[in-house]
Amino acid sequence: MRCVHCQGRMKRGTAPFHIDRKGYHLLFDAIPAWVCTQCGEVYFEGSEVESIQKVVRSLDKQAEKLAVPA
Repeated sequence: MRCVHCQGRMKRGTAPFHIDRKGYHLLFDAIPAWVCTQCGEVYFEGSEVESIQKVVRSLDKQAEKLAVPA
């Protein structure tokens, strides 16, 4: 597998994932990913993306319950 960005070799490893969203911050320290050995570009496979999205949707629902009315 080659990096779309620099054409370097991709190696299976882990990478952090961070998102700031709707009044909360979410950080995963090590999500399974393909990491470019040349430039460090990270690619998550579909199953990891789906899992992240599932967590974010759940947190969005819970965050709405905690939101202070304007």
